Amino acid sequence: MAHFTSNKSLVWQPGLFPEVTVPSGASSRTGNTNKLDFRDSHFHEWYRFVLSFPAHLVREYVFRFGLKETDILLDPFCGTGTTLVEAKLLGIPSIGIEANPVAHFASSVKVAWDLDPDKLVDHAASIAKRVKHNCAVEGSSLRTLSEESSKLLLKNSISPLPLHKSLVLLNRIENNESPQFKRHELLALAKALVCSISNLHFGPEVGVQRIHKTDAPVIESWLFEIEKMATDLRKTDHNKTVATVHCADARHIPALLPPQSLSAVFTSPPYPNEKDYTRITRLESVMLGFTKTRDDLRALKKGLLRSNTRNVYKGDDDDEWVAEHAEIQAIVAEIEKRRIALGKTSGFERQYGKVTKLYFGGMARHLAELRPFLRPGAYLGYVVGDQASYLQVMIHTGQLLADIAQSLGYRIVGIDLFRTRLATATRKQMREEVVVLQWPGCH
Repeated sequence: MAHFTSNKSLVWQPGLFPEVTVPSGASSRTGNTNKLDFRDSHFHEWYRFVLSFPAHLVREYVFRFGLKETDILLDPFCGTGTTLVEAKLLGIPSIGIEANPVAHFASSVKVAWDLDPDKLVDHAASIAKRVKHNCAVEGSSLRTLSEESSKLLLKNSISPLPLHKSLVLLNRIENNESPQFKRHELLALAKALVCSISNLHFGPEVGVQRIHKTDAPVIESWLFEIEKMATDLRKTDHNKTVATVHCADARHIPALLPPQSLSAVFTSPPYPNEKDYTRITRLESVMLGFTKTRDDLRALKKGLLRSNTRNVYKGDDDDEWVAEHAEIQAIVAEIEKRRIALGKTSGFERQYGKVTKLYFGGMARHLAELRPFLRPGAYLGYVVGDQASYLQVMIHTGQLLADIAQSLGYRIVGIDLFRTRLATATRKQMREEVVVLQWPGCH
């Protein structure tokens, strides 16, 4: 595995982890390492962020950390549950924390395997039959979202007729007399909306296709996703491994976690890259009712780690955690200097320096609050990436995060190269890395 050494001599220590045989595909550094291997599609593909890290990366570090079925693995920025699903497949209990309600919903459903798959398919088929009839009799009277909800979407995210069909289906799912299937059926609709029904495309930024669909096979696409769920559930072999997901802010670890209960952490927090992560899930979040108004959206953003200028608010104080960090303060000064030189004066542009401090301060707060819940000797892996979004000022995220962790009492095990990627704006190769830490059990 490739390693990176900073001016603080951060190195991987040979022999630190037990010798293990890593499954095929787990440690490859060739090709597109961020792609989900087709062999890993089970459960992961029920619903997945375009920016999610691959299952094989989780698997590699689970083996390197030497985790067993008596351990507990935490993902504090669990997104759509890649870590949790992989842990469950490996028989390791896990806990996830996610502040985005639609992502939290997705990850909690993806680890709920206690359904009869054949009954799920039959139930969905009965809904589909009723919905087809309702769609036909309503004719030209098309259902639509409220004006306020519609304004939250990217313009032309979904065309009128597919939207109508989706709302008819959604209403039938939500008001059905068999609630045990409801969550899986809603998640299948969320997946179908993004991948088959809407006009969205991802590259990796979310956008709207130039040619809009006048119609889409809504019911058929939904049933296809249901059938994929059923196929995966038939292969679970009655897996009872516990996976719990909390809807919470990872900067404020829920008190319901038992002290010194966590054997390991593996996660990928947002990158400081000016991406508004709520846009990626906006359509399904609005359609499923998680976000109905601008106030809902604002509340959601306030519960997230500050990683872009569109979720910076008056009263934010995470920056106080890095007020004395010389390197971060120097980066902020360089960003501000570049902004002034380029004549960038908008409100968002004036926040570039501030959000950098808030991002690393938020990560410092997270790492500080996490300490009481870690077992002595617990390992932690954070997948992060170098960034130059803020006026092309380079931010070596991994180095800075490791330095912050060390100041909070963590031991730096190493910084591993996960992959390199080509930056859109500069065409430069940027590093994505896994910062590996260990909690020694003393402050």
